[in-house]
Amino acid sequence: MIQIEHLCKDYNGVLAVDDLTTTIPEGEIFGLLGPNGAGKSTTILMLTGLIQPTSGRCIIDGLDVTCDPIAVKMKIGYMPEDVGFYGNLSAEENLAYFARLYRMDEEKRQKRIPELLRLVGLEGVTKNVGGYSKGMRQRLGLAKALLNEPSLVILDEPTANLDPQGVADYRRIIRETARKGTTVLVCSHILEEVSKVCTSVGILSRGKLVAQGAWKDLAAGLEETSGGSMTIRIETRDPMTDLFHPDITGITFSPDRMTATITAVSDIRDAICDQLYESGVRLRSIFREGLSLEEMFLSYYQQEAQ
Repeated sequence: MIQIEHLCKDYNGVLAVDDLTTTIPEGEIFGLLGPNGAGKSTTILMLTGLIQPTSGRCIIDGLDVTCDPIAVKMKIGYMPEDVGFYGNLSAEENLAYFARLYRMDEEKRQKRIPELLRLVGLEGVTKNVGGYSKGMRQRLGLAKALLNEPSLVILDEPTANLDPQGVADYRRIIRETARKGTTVLVCSHILEEVSKVCTSVGILSRGKLVAQGAWKDLAAGLEETSGGSMTIRIETRDPMTDLFHPDITGITFSPDRMTATITAVSDIRDAICDQLYESGVRLRSIFREGLSLEEMFLSYYQQEAQ
């Protein structure tokens, strides 16, 4: 669905996007992550045809964005971080205006617009958009992004102003949209939110894509880079004896020796369970502690900065 080939954007000698190459398949919910200044917004603007790349190209559904910008815009839906609407018009009137830009006939408009307003929870709201809260405008922005039944939906910070119910609705809508075969690109700094809705992610640093894949694959990659170091937590019903294994790099016990934290270069949980069983210690729990989303993100970012 999305092919990005050696994409670069130069601003007065500074590369905002630096040789970005990736492919995002149809039906994927892809999260684009990165700190401020990483090149996320510039990448999105090039994908939507709002700015031209210095070199390289973006291909969406077989169309080159630079060569066929209007045809591409007819195939995509875009919700920017700051959603703009005509404040003196209602939600229905705003969507009708945009529908005409997509050359949608009246019969289809009359069916599609009420359907979308119901989907985003704005059905029956008659006041003009100028009186909307930020969350309501965000809901309307999502409806507008889905208006033309696009092949690709691009969302920039889509949950920034939503309340918990709005976030839950957004997740449901995005998952349903992807199940129908639509590709979704979510640009956000809210790691927890991206992890809950996106099937894969890409991490940008200084304009370069430094990692891409599912969360579990990225975590596995970090473990390999760090030599496989991991943390294992143990809780028992009886005091533990000393634990031994050649892969243990560190171990600490609580004063009552009924909890322990082990660092090791491999997953030695089976061996530890065997030792506890042989020494007559009853196990309550043992688990391997994974990297938090923040730790994972910062690790990739810091590796690139070194």
